Amino acid sequence: MNKPDSHLFVIFGASGDLTKRKLVPAIYSLYVQNLLPDNFTLVGVSRSELNDSSFREKMENAINQFSQINNFSRIEQFLQKVFYISMDSTKPEDFDFLKNRLQKLRTEFKINSNTIFYLSTPPNLYSIIPHNLAAHNLNNQKDGWVRLIIEKPFGNDYDSAQNLENELIKSWDDEQIYRIDHYLGKETVQNLLVTRFSNGIFEPLWNRNYIHHVEVTSAESIGIEDRGVYYESTGALRDMIQNHLLQIVGLIAMEPPSSLDPSAIRNEILKVFQSLRPIKEEDVQKVSIRGQYIASRIKGEHVSGYREEKSVDSNSTVETYAALKFYIDNWRWGGIPFYIRTGKRLPTTVNEVVIHFKKTPHFLFSKDREVNSCNQLVLRIQPDEGILLKFGMKIPGAGFEVQTVNMDFHYSDLSVDRIPSAYERLLYDAMKGDTTLFARIEEVMAAWKFLMPVINGWKNNKKIPLYGYSAGTWGPEYADKLIEGENMSWRYPCKNLADDGVYCEL
Repeated sequence: MNKPDSHLFVIFGASGDLTKRKLVPAIYSLYVQNLLPDNFTLVGVSRSELNDSSFREKMENAINQFSQINNFSRIEQFLQKVFYISMDSTKPEDFDFLKNRLQKLRTEFKINSNTIFYLSTPPNLYSIIPHNLAAHNLNNQKDGWVRLIIEKPFGNDYDSAQNLENELIKSWDDEQIYRIDHYLGKETVQNLLVTRFSNGIFEPLWNRNYIHHVEVTSAESIGIEDRGVYYESTGALRDMIQNHLLQIVGLIAMEPPSSLDPSAIRNEILKVFQSLRPIKEEDVQKVSIRGQYIASRIKGEHVSGYREEKSVDSNSTVETYAALKFYIDNWRWGGIPFYIRTGKRLPTTVNEVVIHFKKTPHFLFSKDREVNSCNQLVLRIQPDEGILLKFGMKIPGAGFEVQTVNMDFHYSDLSVDRIPSAYERLLYDAMKGDTTLFARIEEVMAAWKFLMPVINGWKNNKKIPLYGYSAGTWGPEYADKLIEGENMSWRYPCKNLADDGVYCEL
């Protein structure tokens, strides 16, 4: 692959957890694979009292601990490209020092104005830092490109997202702004496009004539850990559904793009969001479920409930589980329900898409029993990444007894050393100026607009219950009632893709 242009990569919030766990290990991985330009400099910025030497030491430890690439022979060489600036990003005067230091590095490493500014900071700084950069002319693209990467959440609701966008576009062009969603950087998420559009056996069936419903699950076995302050202001709906899961729905439901050009792909995803059937606030209780995990014992150990977690209100009504039923009103998907769910403290950590196909018009082999399972195509995002197809086979012997069996493919079967991390792919794309896997503002605003009735309904209607569910279970039992169709329920996956009670009798 061609290397990106020479540039400075500046991380605001460089002493934080995201930088340590994800960003710097991903950049080092690109370096080891010779995918960075020869003239490349990484600059960390935060208020912590560090210098170049102490920051390099912290980043060396981070790479050794969190890097997904098993090659540490070039760490010292990489660290010579790493620098640190201690400053307060809320003080405009500190940006004079930043500007001067960056100019010295450009001169030393022969780098023009090409710059990426990555905001790995609390959301309240998402408008302040870009404003201060622009006030010091650090957004100017006269002598090279300048890009701004913003982490989620982009706003906390429709109005705050619109206000943030209005502030940004005062000084930044839209093509400079990269709204990052790390889910879209996962290889298995991108494979949704390949599975659909490169296989003639799938695309003809990918519509309302053959599909009964679509299910998207993002489950985590962990709780909120030390993120109580953050989670109290967001909850599962804002944290996962507004961005990650709706973006996956966009990839599942989009029409074939005219090309692989970023704008062509993003245009089709936007059309899906624009086709989402609006939810009326009075119908929120019928189409949504919210829950909160309560204390339990898992493998003999006590697990605290959400309200017992650090920095959480003892009377909190913030949801740690959210499930939603909705429709996409277009020719391909008209009348087909989509179900998405996410939750903390569920039995396992798993992310997957399940395409549930309609049963055959006349099922010959059901005898006197109801069919409780139809064909399913499972697209596993993580862990045990792969694809699983479930279909009926005859049990050997007399008669026509049928069982559901699996045909599966695992990414681990490929002759590759590893699957690149999501940040590795997304940071490389940003360096190359490829916006395919970054959200357009129209997508962000359409997602907020779609979810606002649910957010407002949960806030305003005290009759909508907040179900408690024991930690280590699959959320509120009532969530099964969302699924339309007799004997239909959510798929309850295991960590291993095919280990899901496959030999259930039809």
